[in-house]
Order: sequence, then structure tokens, then C-alpha cells
Amino acid sequence: MSFPLLTALVLTPAIGAVATAAVPAAQRTAAKWLALLFSLVTAGLAAAVVLRFDTGDGAERYQLTESHAWIKDFGVRYELGVDGIAVAMIVLTAALIPFLIGAGWNDADPPSLPADGQEGPMRNKEATRRWRPTQGFFALILMVEAMVVMSFVATDIFLFYIFFEAMLIPMYFLIGGFGDRAGEQDEAGQAAQRSYAAVKFLLYNLVGGLVMLAAVIGVYVVTADQLGEGTFSLQAILQARAAGELEMATSTERWLFLGFFVAFAIKAPLWPVHTWLPNAMGESTAPVAVLITAVVDKVGTFAMLRFCLGLFPEASDWATPAVITLALVSIVYGALLAIGQRDMKRLIAYASISHFGFIILGIFAMTSQGQSGAALYMVNHGVATAALMLVAGFLISRRGSRLIADYGGVQKTAPLLAGAFLIGGLATLSLPGTGPFVSEFLVLVGTFSRFQVAGVIAVSGILLAALYVLILYQRTMTGPVKAGLEKLPDLRVRELAVVTPLIAGLIFLGVYPKPLTDIVNPAVEHTLSDVGKTDPEPQVPVEAGSNE
Repeated sequence: MSFPLLTALVLTPAIGAVATAAVPAAQRTAAKWLALLFSLVTAGLAAAVVLRFDTGDGAERYQLTESHAWIKDFGVRYELGVDGIAVAMIVLTAALIPFLIGAGWNDADPPSLPADGQEGPMRNKEATRRWRPTQGFFALILMVEAMVVMSFVATDIFLFYIFFEAMLIPMYFLIGGFGDRAGEQDEAGQAAQRSYAAVKFLLYNLVGGLVMLAAVIGVYVVTADQLGEGTFSLQAILQARAAGELEMATSTERWLFLGFFVAFAIKAPLWPVHTWLPNAMGESTAPVAVLITAVVDKVGTFAMLRFCLGLFPEASDWATPAVITLALVSIVYGALLAIGQRDMKRLIAYASISHFGFIILGIFAMTSQGQSGAALYMVNHGVATAALMLVAGFLISRRGSRLIADYGGVQKTAPLLAGAFLIGGLATLSLPGTGPFVSEFLVLVGTFSRFQVAGVIAVSGILLAALYVLILYQRTMTGPVKAGLEKLPDLRVRELAVVTPLIAGLIFLGVYPKPLTDIVNPAVEHTLSDVGKTDPEPQVPVEAGSNE
């Protein structure tokens, strides 16, 4: 029996969460190092998954599989497996978590009045008495990692659903209990805002989850009716559909598709069910904001590829015009609202809504370039958003304000911070030479080849992105130094250790994306085969009288 690598990948951060939470209250530093150690071991296991994953011709679609009976009477199995897209998402998750732990090293410590020139917002003495359990903060991050990874590797629909919903619990406490302390309001007002953001996040996603649960049960009923035995196994359902043993009625398939899609659209988030994201990101610490948009939200777009297109091919084709329309609205709407934001973190949140529109556009373009671009975009957006948001978090922690108007001339006092901020911003607007450019280019090419008008509209998102990124940089980093920023410290060693690898990753993926495309392309081919789509043939007009 081979080593259960995927189970180990899930259990490692889960065990790390329990171990970190069990560290004595006075040993905060030990808890931090323990959490970091478990995150690095998880990253090592993710690297082992990449090394063992076969990208050659004729390789199995789902690899490193594990399958064991779990709830026999209901056809539920503990069934795991990864395709290329899942591998890419596992690598993104496992690679980011150590940097988030490093960036949030002091975020959950008891507040104290900082000395002149030291990091930390200005706080009153009453605020210093608050206790924020460090162990709980890092334990929750590791628990989210475990649940997200399980969502990427689960090929049993019911097993996926359990962890798709369960991750809401630690995220709720990370948003509501460990939120940002740099708001305009007093301590009570900030606590109220954090609670509102956490409850809104939870309610939106719970509603989507309940709708999905009805659809999950519907899938079981359909398989029981046609196969003689109900199953939640994605691989078994795909094989039955390919063999002609399972055929859903058109209306049934469309209703089930909608049940899954609504849950994934909320998680993604897609307009008009996106409104929880700016609140959640705005009220969270920078590492938790990155955890939301770079890791947790990717479960939604990943699941669209794996479950919506795989289980419901006819319904996916039927819904494509509507989904593309919603994606285009997200692209333009998110970018326009980002331009008008006063709050730095909410600006990045609305920018992410625009970027998720590009990802969903690529998925439903139903072309190999579009879906490959969407898969790459999920990875590149995660890295770019992490770089920009974490640097913004370092800046906010120094000034104690999220308002853009409170900054100016930062590049004169903190040139390394300003430079990292600029590179993260340029990657966010998909500058050539950075990873997001490759992703966005593929999405647009794939969209143009099948939906020309949609491709033209989507291009406007690039222009708007240049506006909100460059305006943000100009207002915060250039011009005269704002009062109170004259002694603003530059990036410290720990912060440089967090930011530098992210920037290096953005440039590497922008210059040489082949290792990533080699992994995701076979999975994209399988997905297109599921929905019965092929790339459109290029139409090249031939002039009359010309020699062919």
C-alpha cells in the first residue's frame, strides 16, 4: 500500500492547529514558531505531490488517489485524488501560508504602546489591556489551510461539501475575533464593524451552502435512480456519464447546476453576491484578508471547473451566456468601485472582485486558452494579491490608518516599502513580465476566439486596473511627505523575507510559466472533453484569385 500523501497533506496543518492551540498562554513565541514549522512541513508535502504527479501523455486524470468506505448506507466514501488544477491550487495554498504566518507574526499579540519609530498604530492605554490569543490566531490559520486543501483533493461530492462549509467556522473567528485595529472608529465601533463583517461573510456563504446541499442530495437521488445505487463519487459519475449509463433530464440537470453554481459564485465572489468581500477584507488583518481572497475564495472558482462543468455539461453550456454576462459586470463594476475607494484595503478587495470576473470569464469561455488562463489566473492572482495586500498591511501597521488620504511621499522615507508596493501594484494591473499578464492574456485570447464582444468588454478591465493602481500609488507614495510620516521605518528583515519571495514568484511566473501550464493543461483538456467542447477553428479569409 502506497503512502497516503494526500491524507498526510490534510492532516499535517490540522495537527499543527491542535498543537499550536495547546501551547501554554505565556509561550506566544513558541506557538508562532510551531505554526510556522507545521506550515513549512505542509509546503514540503505539497512539493512531494508535484514531484509525484505525472504530466506525461496517457497519465491518469486523477492521481495519488485514495478510496475507503465511510458511510456505506448513503454511498459516501473517503475518496481523494488530484488533477493538474488541484495540484496548482495546493501549491498556491501551501506556499502562501508560511508567508501569511510571517506577515502576521505580531498581529495577535496583546497591544502595547509602540515607542517612537517602532512598528504599530498609536493606541490608548485602555486598548493595551485587550488580550488577543496568539495561539488561537495561528491555529485558526492552519485549520483553514487543512480544510481548503481537503476541498481541493476531495473527489467525493459529500466529503467536499462538508469541508466547503466547515471552513466558514475558523474564517468567521479570524474575521470577527482578530480583525484590523486601524479603523477610524473607537474600539467599540471597530469591534462592531468586525462583527458585522464576520456575520455577513457567514450568512452569505451559509445560504449558498444550503442551496448546494439540496443539489448534492439531488445528485444522489439521480444516481440511485439510474445506476441502481446512489453515489457521491465524482469519478464514478464521470465514468457513468462517459459510458452512457447516466443521463439527466434537461430540467433536472439545470436545477442541480444552479444549486452548485450559486454556492460557488458566492464563494468566488461573483456579482451580485459579492458584497460580503469588501467588508470581510476591510475589517481583517492583512494576512487574513489574503487568506480570504487568495486561498479561500479560490475554492469557488476551482469547484466551478471540477463540479459544475464536470457533472453538468449541458447545463453549463446552457448557462454560459448568463455567467459570462455576470463575469463582465464583475470585471467592470469591481474596477470602477476600486477607483473610487478611500480605504486602501477595500480598494484591493474591489480589485479582486474584478479579477475573479476574469477567472470566471475564462472558465466559461469553453476554450483551452481560456480555461488554462483561468487556472493560471487563480495562482497568479493569489501571489499578486498577497504581495500587494501584505505590503499595504505593513504600511497600515506603521501609520495606524487605512485611509489613502493619510499617506503621501512614502517613497522618500521608505523606498523599499514603496518599491515592493509598486511591483505588487503593477502585477495587479497585469504588467507584461509579471505572472498575471500571462493569465489575463490567455483568458482574453480564449474569450475572443468564441465570444468577441465579451472579449472587447473585458479589455476595459485592464484599462481601469491601470487607473486604480497608479492612482493609489501616486496618492500614497509620491509627492510631499505627509505630516507624521517623516520617520516612517522601511521594511524590516522579517517583512523583506515575506515580500521578496512573492515578488520573485510573480516575475518567474511572468517570464517562464511553462512548469505551471504543463501541470494544468491536461486537466483543462479533460474538462473540455466533459462538456463536449473543442477550440474554434481559426477563420482565415482567402482573397479571390489568390494562390492557396
